[in-house]
Amino acid sequence: MIGSFGIGGGERVALDLASGQKGRGAEVLALSLEEPPDGPMGTEYDARGIEIVRVHKRPGGVDPSLWVRLSREFVRRGINIVHTHNPPPLLYAPPAAKVSRARCVHTKHGANAMPARRRLLLRGAARFCDAFVAVSQATAEQARRDRDVDERKLSIIENGIDLARFAPSPEARAEARQALGLPADAFVVGTVGRLVREKNQAALVRAMAPLVSDKTHLLIVGDGEERAKVESAVAALGEKARFVSLLGARKDTPRIYAALDVFALSSDSEGLPLVIVEAMASGLPVVSTAVGGIAAVVVDGETGALVPASDVDALSARLARLAASPTLGVSWGTEGRRRALARYSAERMVDDYFAVYERIQRL
Repeated sequence: MIGSFGIGGGERVALDLASGQKGRGAEVLALSLEEPPDGPMGTEYDARGIEIVRVHKRPGGVDPSLWVRLSREFVRRGINIVHTHNPPPLLYAPPAAKVSRARCVHTKHGANAMPARRRLLLRGAARFCDAFVAVSQATAEQARRDRDVDERKLSIIENGIDLARFAPSPEARAEARQALGLPADAFVVGTVGRLVREKNQAALVRAMAPLVSDKTHLLIVGDGEERAKVESAVAALGEKARFVSLLGARKDTPRIYAALDVFALSSDSEGLPLVIVEAMASGLPVVSTAVGGIAAVVVDGETGALVPASDVDALSARLARLAASPTLGVSWGTEGRRRALARYSAERMVDDYFAVYERIQRL
Protein backbone atom coordinates (compact mmCIF):
# COMPACT_ATOMS: atom_id res chain seq x y z
CA MET A 1 0.00 0.00 0.00
CA ILE A 2 1.47 3.30 -1.18
CA GLY A 3 0.29 6.89 -1.37
CA SER A 4 0.50 7.07 -5.15
CA PHE A 5 2.20 5.60 -8.21
CA GLY A 6 4.57 8.56 -8.46
CA ILE A 7 8.34 8.11 -8.76
CA GLY A 8 10.28 7.78 -5.51
CA GLY A 9 12.62 5.50 -3.62
CA GLY A 10 9.91 4.02 -1.39
CA GLU A 11 7.68 3.44 -4.40
CA ARG A 12 10.52 1.63 -6.20
CA VAL A 13 11.15 -0.59 -3.17
CA ALA A 14 7.44 -1.44 -3.00
CA LEU A 15 7.45 -2.39 -6.69
CA ASP A 16 10.54 -4.61 -6.49
CA LEU A 17 9.25 -6.20 -3.28
CA ALA A 18 5.82 -6.91 -4.79
CA SER A 19 7.41 -8.33 -7.92
CA GLY A 20 9.69 -10.60 -5.90
CA GLN A 21 6.81 -11.80 -3.74
CA LYS A 22 4.71 -12.59 -6.80
CA GLY A 23 7.65 -14.55 -8.17
CA ARG A 24 7.64 -16.66 -4.99
CA GLY A 25 3.97 -17.56 -5.47
CA ALA A 26 2.25 -14.97 -3.29
CA GLU A 27 -0.90 -13.25 -4.49
CA VAL A 28 0.04 -9.56 -4.47
CA LEU A 29 -2.05 -6.43 -4.94
CA ALA A 30 -0.74 -2.86 -5.16
CA LEU A 31 -3.10 -0.44 -3.44
CA SER A 32 -2.85 3.31 -4.04
CA LEU A 33 -4.63 6.08 -2.15
CA GLU A 34 -4.58 8.35 -5.19
CA GLU A 35 -7.30 8.65 -7.82
CA PRO A 36 -6.47 7.98 -11.49
CA PRO A 37 -4.66 8.87 -13.62
CA ASP A 38 -1.85 6.80 -12.17
CA GLY A 39 1.70 8.09 -11.89
CA PRO A 40 4.57 6.61 -13.93
CA MET A 41 5.02 3.62 -11.61
CA GLY A 42 1.52 2.38 -12.41
CA THR A 43 2.58 1.10 -15.83
CA GLU A 44 5.47 -0.79 -14.22
CA TYR A 45 3.08 -2.67 -11.91
CA ASP A 46 0.97 -3.53 -14.96
CA ALA A 47 4.06 -4.72 -16.83
CA ARG A 48 4.92 -7.11 -14.00
CA GLY A 49 1.40 -8.50 -13.82
CA ILE A 50 0.58 -7.02 -10.41
CA GLU A 51 -3.05 -6.03 -9.96
CA ILE A 52 -3.65 -2.39 -9.06
CA VAL A 53 -6.33 -1.44 -6.52
CA ARG A 54 -7.37 2.13 -5.76
CA VAL A 55 -9.09 3.27 -2.58
CA HIS A 56 -8.64 6.99 -2.89
CA LYS A 57 -8.25 9.45 -0.06
CA ARG A 58 -10.73 12.32 -0.31
CA PRO A 59 -9.25 15.85 -0.61
CA GLY A 60 -8.47 17.86 2.50
CA GLY A 61 -7.23 16.74 5.90
CA VAL A 62 -7.90 13.45 7.61
CA ASP A 63 -10.49 11.31 5.80
CA PRO A 64 -12.35 9.21 8.43
CA SER A 65 -14.26 7.32 5.73
CA LEU A 66 -10.99 5.86 4.44
CA TRP A 67 -10.58 3.63 7.49
CA VAL A 68 -13.99 2.08 6.80
CA ARG A 69 -13.48 1.75 3.05
CA LEU A 70 -10.06 0.15 3.48
CA SER A 71 -11.26 -2.39 6.04
CA ARG A 72 -14.11 -3.40 3.73
CA GLU A 73 -11.66 -3.81 0.85
CA PHE A 74 -9.32 -5.94 2.96
CA VAL A 75 -12.19 -8.20 4.02
CA ARG A 76 -13.65 -8.43 0.50
CA ARG A 77 -10.33 -9.52 -0.94
CA GLY A 78 -9.33 -11.82 1.91
CA ILE A 79 -6.10 -9.94 2.65
CA ASN A 80 -3.68 -11.61 5.09
CA ILE A 81 -0.86 -9.05 5.17
CA VAL A 82 -1.07 -5.30 4.63
CA HIS A 83 2.33 -3.71 3.98
CA THR A 84 2.47 0.10 4.01
CA HIS A 85 5.21 2.40 2.71
CA ASN A 86 5.71 6.02 3.83
CA PRO A 87 3.43 8.13 6.08
CA PRO A 88 0.06 8.52 4.27
CA PRO A 89 -0.77 4.79 4.19
CA LEU A 90 0.49 4.41 7.77
CA LEU A 91 -2.23 6.74 9.01
CA TYR A 92 -5.05 4.63 7.59
CA ALA A 93 -4.00 1.03 6.95
CA PRO A 94 -3.02 -0.33 10.40
CA PRO A 95 -6.39 0.42 12.10
CA ALA A 96 -8.25 -0.89 9.04
CA ALA A 97 -6.11 -4.03 9.03
CA LYS A 98 -6.82 -4.63 12.71
CA VAL A 99 -10.58 -4.43 12.11
CA SER A 100 -10.34 -6.80 9.14
CA ARG A 101 -8.10 -9.23 11.07
CA ALA A 102 -5.16 -8.79 8.71
CA ARG A 103 -1.59 -8.36 9.92
CA CYS A 104 0.13 -5.05 9.16
CA VAL A 105 3.78 -4.18 8.45
CA HIS A 106 5.03 -0.64 7.91
CA THR A 107 8.31 0.37 6.26
CA LYS A 108 9.85 3.71 7.23
CA HIS A 109 12.03 4.98 4.37
CA GLY A 110 13.35 8.24 5.83
CA ALA A 111 13.16 10.93 8.49
CA ASN A 112 9.67 12.16 7.41
CA ALA A 113 9.67 15.71 8.79
CA MET A 114 6.12 16.80 9.65
CA PRO A 115 4.05 18.93 12.07
CA ALA A 116 3.73 17.64 15.63
CA ARG A 117 -0.02 16.98 15.33
CA ARG A 118 0.44 14.73 12.30
CA ARG A 119 3.24 12.83 14.03
CA LEU A 120 0.94 12.18 16.97
CA LEU A 121 -1.71 10.80 14.61
CA LEU A 122 0.82 8.52 12.94
CA ARG A 123 2.16 7.37 16.29
CA GLY A 124 -1.38 6.40 17.28
CA ALA A 125 -1.95 4.52 14.02
CA ALA A 126 1.39 2.70 14.37
CA ARG A 127 0.14 1.11 17.60
CA PHE A 128 -1.96 -1.14 15.36
CA CYS A 129 1.09 -2.31 13.35
CA ASP A 130 2.38 -5.81 14.01
CA ALA A 131 5.85 -4.91 12.72
CA PHE A 132 7.62 -1.63 11.95
CA VAL A 133 10.66 -1.79 9.66
CA ALA A 134 13.34 0.87 9.18
CA VAL A 135 15.53 0.75 6.06
CA SER A 136 18.75 1.65 7.90
CA GLN A 137 20.23 1.93 11.37
CA ALA A 138 20.01 5.73 11.12
CA THR A 139 16.33 5.53 10.18
CA ALA A 140 15.68 3.19 13.11
CA GLU A 141 17.38 5.64 15.46
CA GLN A 142 15.19 8.42 14.07
CA ALA A 143 12.11 6.27 14.74
CA ARG A 144 13.27 5.82 18.34
CA ARG A 145 13.90 9.53 18.83
CA ASP A 146 10.46 10.39 17.44
CA ARG A 147 8.85 7.52 19.41
CA ASP A 148 7.21 6.33 16.20
CA VAL A 149 6.45 2.85 17.53
CA ASP A 150 6.98 0.42 20.39
CA GLU A 151 10.64 -0.67 20.36
CA ARG A 152 9.57 -4.33 20.43
CA LYS A 153 8.01 -3.99 16.98
CA LEU A 154 10.99 -2.21 15.39
CA SER A 155 13.51 -3.96 13.13
CA ILE A 156 15.87 -3.08 10.27
CA ILE A 157 15.74 -4.42 6.71
CA GLU A 158 17.99 -2.68 4.23
CA ASN A 159 16.56 -1.98 0.80
CA GLY A 160 17.35 -4.23 -2.12
CA ILE A 161 16.99 -3.75 -5.86
CA ASP A 162 16.86 -5.72 -9.08
CA LEU A 163 20.61 -5.59 -9.64
CA ALA A 164 20.39 -7.20 -13.08
CA ARG A 165 19.30 -3.82 -14.51
CA PHE A 166 22.58 -2.13 -13.57
CA ALA A 167 26.02 -3.04 -14.88
CA PRO A 168 29.00 -1.16 -16.33
CA SER A 169 29.38 -1.48 -20.10
CA PRO A 170 31.63 0.46 -22.54
CA GLU A 171 29.01 -0.02 -25.26
CA ALA A 172 26.21 1.30 -23.06
CA ARG A 173 28.40 4.24 -22.05
CA ALA A 174 29.09 5.23 -25.66
CA GLU A 175 25.41 4.88 -26.64
CA ALA A 176 24.18 6.83 -23.61
CA ARG A 177 26.58 9.71 -24.16
CA GLN A 178 25.63 9.98 -27.78
CA ALA A 179 21.91 9.94 -26.92
CA LEU A 180 22.39 12.63 -24.23
CA GLY A 181 24.63 14.83 -26.37
CA LEU A 182 27.67 14.44 -24.13
CA PRO A 183 31.27 14.46 -25.37
CA ALA A 184 32.80 10.98 -25.33
CA ASP A 185 35.85 12.25 -23.41
CA ALA A 186 34.07 14.51 -20.89
CA PHE A 187 34.12 13.92 -17.13
CA VAL A 188 30.43 13.64 -16.20
CA VAL A 189 28.94 13.96 -12.72
CA GLY A 190 25.28 13.07 -12.25
CA THR A 191 22.54 12.78 -9.70
CA VAL A 192 19.07 11.23 -9.72
CA GLY A 193 16.21 12.13 -7.37
CA ARG A 194 13.07 14.15 -6.80
CA LEU A 195 13.70 17.89 -6.79
CA VAL A 196 12.58 18.47 -3.21
CA ARG A 197 14.01 20.49 -0.35
CA GLU A 198 15.65 17.59 1.49
CA LYS A 199 17.56 16.49 -1.65
CA ASN A 200 19.13 19.96 -2.04
CA GLN A 201 20.35 19.56 -5.63
CA ALA A 202 21.06 23.30 -5.71
CA ALA A 203 24.02 22.61 -3.37
CA LEU A 204 25.42 20.18 -5.94
CA VAL A 205 25.14 22.83 -8.65
CA ARG A 206 27.08 25.26 -6.45
CA ALA A 207 29.69 22.59 -5.71
CA MET A 208 30.17 21.98 -9.42
CA ALA A 209 30.39 25.71 -10.25
CA PRO A 210 34.24 25.83 -10.22
CA LEU A 211 34.45 22.55 -12.16
CA VAL A 212 31.98 22.64 -15.05
CA SER A 213 33.47 23.28 -18.48
CA ASP A 214 33.46 21.80 -21.97
CA LYS A 215 35.35 18.88 -20.39
CA THR A 216 33.29 18.55 -17.19
CA HIS A 217 29.51 18.23 -17.27
CA LEU A 218 26.72 17.85 -14.69
CA LEU A 219 23.47 15.91 -15.24
CA ILE A 220 20.50 16.31 -12.90
CA VAL A 221 17.63 13.84 -13.29
CA GLY A 222 14.34 14.44 -11.50
CA ASP A 223 11.48 16.85 -11.11
CA GLY A 224 9.55 18.39 -8.25
CA GLU A 225 8.67 21.45 -6.22
CA GLU A 226 12.27 22.70 -5.99
CA ARG A 227 12.85 22.78 -9.75
CA ALA A 228 12.77 26.60 -9.89
CA LYS A 229 15.41 26.80 -7.16
CA VAL A 230 17.67 24.37 -9.01
CA GLU A 231 17.15 26.24 -12.28
CA SER A 232 18.09 29.47 -10.51
CA ALA A 233 21.32 27.90 -9.24
CA VAL A 234 22.14 26.75 -12.77
CA ALA A 235 21.36 30.18 -14.23
CA ALA A 236 23.79 31.72 -11.72
CA LEU A 237 26.61 29.87 -13.50
CA GLY A 238 26.27 32.26 -16.42
CA GLU A 239 28.07 30.99 -19.54
CA LYS A 240 28.89 27.74 -17.73
CA ALA A 241 25.18 26.87 -17.43
CA ARG A 242 25.35 25.18 -20.84
CA PHE A 243 27.44 22.41 -19.29
CA VAL A 244 24.62 21.50 -16.88
CA SER A 245 21.65 19.43 -18.09
CA LEU A 246 18.34 19.31 -16.22
CA LEU A 247 16.77 16.19 -17.72
CA GLY A 248 13.53 16.08 -15.72
CA ALA A 249 11.97 12.84 -14.48
CA ARG A 250 13.10 9.82 -16.49
CA LYS A 251 12.47 6.09 -16.43
CA ASP A 252 15.74 5.10 -18.16
CA THR A 253 18.02 5.52 -15.15
CA PRO A 254 20.32 2.60 -16.16
CA ARG A 255 21.17 4.64 -19.29
CA ILE A 256 21.85 7.72 -17.13
CA TYR A 257 24.24 5.82 -14.88
CA ALA A 258 26.01 4.39 -17.94
CA ALA A 259 26.84 7.93 -19.08
CA LEU A 260 28.40 9.00 -15.77
CA ASP A 261 31.88 8.95 -14.26
CA VAL A 262 30.68 9.83 -10.75
CA PHE A 263 27.36 9.72 -8.95
CA ALA A 264 26.82 12.59 -6.49
CA LEU A 265 24.21 13.19 -3.80
CA SER A 266 23.90 16.47 -1.87
CA SER A 267 20.93 15.56 0.35
CA ASP A 268 20.30 17.09 3.75
CA SER A 269 18.13 14.13 4.81
CA GLU A 270 17.86 10.50 3.63
CA GLY A 271 16.96 7.00 4.74
CA LEU A 272 18.73 4.46 2.55
CA PRO A 273 18.52 5.96 -0.97
CA LEU A 274 18.17 3.35 -3.69
CA VAL A 275 19.89 5.60 -6.21
CA ILE A 276 23.19 5.12 -4.37
CA VAL A 277 22.86 1.34 -4.54
CA GLU A 278 21.90 1.57 -8.22
CA ALA A 279 24.93 3.76 -8.93
CA MET A 280 27.25 1.38 -7.08
CA ALA A 281 25.82 -1.60 -8.96
CA SER A 282 26.53 0.35 -12.16
CA GLY A 283 30.22 0.53 -11.17
CA LEU A 284 30.25 4.22 -10.23
CA PRO A 285 32.12 5.89 -7.37
CA VAL A 286 29.77 7.86 -5.10
CA VAL A 287 30.38 11.28 -3.58
CA SER A 288 27.67 12.06 -1.05
CA THR A 289 26.70 13.89 2.08
CA ALA A 290 26.94 11.63 5.15
CA VAL A 291 23.27 11.72 6.14
CA GLY A 292 20.78 9.01 7.11
CA GLY A 293 21.90 5.50 6.23
CA ILE A 294 24.35 6.58 3.52
CA ALA A 295 27.47 6.13 5.67
CA ALA A 296 26.53 2.47 6.11
CA VAL A 297 26.48 2.01 2.33
CA VAL A 298 29.27 4.24 1.00
CA VAL A 299 32.66 3.44 2.53
CA ASP A 300 34.69 6.64 2.59
CA GLY A 301 37.95 6.14 0.70
CA GLU A 302 36.96 2.69 -0.61
CA THR A 303 33.74 3.05 -2.63
CA GLY A 304 33.43 6.82 -2.62
CA ALA A 305 33.71 9.92 -0.49
CA LEU A 306 31.50 11.34 2.26
CA VAL A 307 31.16 14.99 3.26
CA PRO A 308 29.09 16.83 5.88
CA ALA A 309 25.61 17.98 4.87
CA SER A 310 25.50 21.46 3.28
CA ASP A 311 29.33 21.60 3.01
CA VAL A 312 29.52 22.77 -0.61
CA ASP A 313 33.29 23.33 -0.50
CA ALA A 314 33.99 19.78 0.72
CA LEU A 315 31.66 18.33 -1.91
CA SER A 316 33.41 20.37 -4.61
CA ALA A 317 36.86 19.26 -3.43
CA ARG A 318 35.97 15.55 -3.50
CA LEU A 319 34.50 15.84 -7.00
CA ALA A 320 37.58 17.76 -8.17
CA ARG A 321 39.81 15.00 -6.81
CA LEU A 322 38.00 12.38 -8.87
CA ALA A 323 38.07 14.59 -11.96
CA ALA A 324 41.85 14.80 -11.58
CA SER A 325 42.28 11.06 -10.96
CA PRO A 326 39.97 8.93 -13.12
CA THR A 327 41.73 5.71 -12.08
CA LEU A 328 40.74 6.35 -8.46
CA GLY A 329 37.09 6.60 -9.53
CA VAL A 330 37.36 3.32 -11.42
CA SER A 331 38.88 1.62 -8.36
CA TRP A 332 36.14 2.94 -6.03
CA GLY A 333 33.44 2.02 -8.54
CA THR A 334 34.71 -1.55 -8.89
CA GLU A 335 34.68 -2.06 -5.12
CA GLY A 336 31.27 -0.40 -4.83
CA ARG A 337 29.77 -2.76 -7.39
CA ARG A 338 31.21 -5.77 -5.54
CA ARG A 339 29.63 -4.60 -2.29
CA ALA A 340 26.29 -3.78 -3.91
CA LEU A 341 25.99 -7.22 -5.49
CA ALA A 342 26.88 -8.91 -2.20
CA ARG A 343 24.52 -6.95 0.02
CA TYR A 344 21.66 -5.21 -1.76
CA SER A 345 19.86 -7.74 -3.94
CA ALA A 346 16.08 -7.73 -4.20
CA GLU A 347 16.13 -11.48 -3.43
CA ARG A 348 17.70 -10.86 -0.01
CA MET A 349 15.15 -8.12 0.72
CA VAL A 350 12.23 -10.40 -0.24
CA ASP A 351 13.61 -13.14 2.04
CA ASP A 352 13.89 -10.73 4.95
CA TYR A 353 10.32 -9.45 4.58
CA PHE A 354 8.86 -12.95 4.20
CA ALA A 355 10.55 -13.81 7.51
CA VAL A 356 8.77 -10.83 9.12
CA TYR A 357 5.41 -11.89 7.61
CA GLU A 358 5.81 -15.42 8.90
CA ARG A 359 6.75 -14.19 12.37
CA ILE A 360 3.79 -11.85 12.79
CA GLN A 361 1.33 -14.43 11.48
CA ARG A 362 2.30 -16.59 14.46
CA LEU A 363 1.39 -13.84 16.95
